[in-house]
Amino acid sequence: MNFTWFLAYRYFRGRTTGSAFLSFIKIMAVAGVAIGAAGLLIALSIVHGFKSVIQEKILGYGTHISIMTFTEDPLYRGDTLTVYLHTLPGVDAAQPVIQSQAMVQTRDFVEGSYVKGVDTEGDLSNIRQYIREGEYYLGRNADGLPGAVIGARLARNLNAGPGSVLTIYAIRGMPSPLNLPQIRQFHVSGIYHTGIDQFDDVLVLVDRQYARELFEIPSPRATQVEVRVADLEELQQVQLMLDDRLPFPYYTESIYQRYRNIFAWINLQEQTIPFVIAVMIIVAAFNLIGTVLIMVLERTRDIGILKTMGANDKSVRSIFLIEGLIVGAAGLLIGIFLSLAFYVIQDTWQIIPLPEESYYMSSAPVQPRWFDFVIVSTVTLVLCALASWLPARVAARLNPLSVISYGR
Repeated sequence: MNFTWFLAYRYFRGRTTGSAFLSFIKIMAVAGVAIGAAGLLIALSIVHGFKSVIQEKILGYGTHISIMTFTEDPLYRGDTLTVYLHTLPGVDAAQPVIQSQAMVQTRDFVEGSYVKGVDTEGDLSNIRQYIREGEYYLGRNADGLPGAVIGARLARNLNAGPGSVLTIYAIRGMPSPLNLPQIRQFHVSGIYHTGIDQFDDVLVLVDRQYARELFEIPSPRATQVEVRVADLEELQQVQLMLDDRLPFPYYTESIYQRYRNIFAWINLQEQTIPFVIAVMIIVAAFNLIGTVLIMVLERTRDIGILKTMGANDKSVRSIFLIEGLIVGAAGLLIGIFLSLAFYVIQDTWQIIPLPEESYYMSSAPVQPRWFDFVIVSTVTLVLCALASWLPARVAARLNPLSVISYGR
């Protein structure tokens, strides 16, 4: 082992009489780096987990691309457009949809909502994975009532559960004796729960055939055609292709455009939190300046002896620079261990609960990424090296003739 590394390691571990204060300062420096690194890694893992969960819920609830028309009239040939979309590259599936506003009533309550008519087998979203009560079923029950899938918040407002009867009223234009609403009854077959109120409060999924009858939209017309792409990373390219190939008055809207406010909120958190937490590492790293300076003062006689034995300024400087790096590396390793321990504990026991109505989830999600560990480790060690450079340079410039008798 090189003698500079050997002495730096011995100084880091060494205990001498009257050095209790130096040991305390050293422990505090290690703890500061550890807390800073752990805090940043934990914050990054929570931000990534939060973003991942919200994106998963949005992508599970909505469809990737919706094709609509600028006019108030429905798409004239939704079936022909659907067949054409299946021939395009990057399109995994497409189906026409009937969607409009309606009034939904149970025995004691009534709410405004959107009714969405989809294929009998279901729509193109992954909303099935969020079914909490009942099942995703749009067919008829034993009483001949077609099925409907509704959100948890809407079910709570209507005091409805699986098996409850829903009466849906739909009307086009102003109601009058000559313009009475279309009425149809459904049974609640399933209730989905995403945790996002604006999703769980506004949608009733029914078979497209009955939605046509309610809103008086004859086949093959449709209010929109929904598209699911084969690869989410190519969603923008597929949308640009559709915009280029579809004639006026058709236009497209991606799921990222539809819920841009939620995605913007997530991205803002992901961009700002690391900068705020990173201050902890910077403060902890620059605390090393004082720590290594105290180490230099405690070792002044050793420095004088080393120089009289032939050690040059570069070797002395390297000893204290390496000692500062060892302090930083020790703190970094402890910080990484603490962040991994937090990940296991939070993932297993959810010790940090969250109000679901505000954060769309019941506990703080964690999703550590190896790239974060590489970046945090690199930045921490670089800052520790920079913070150790000044006191190491002071040590190298000490005059051996004046410090060899230091303390007499």
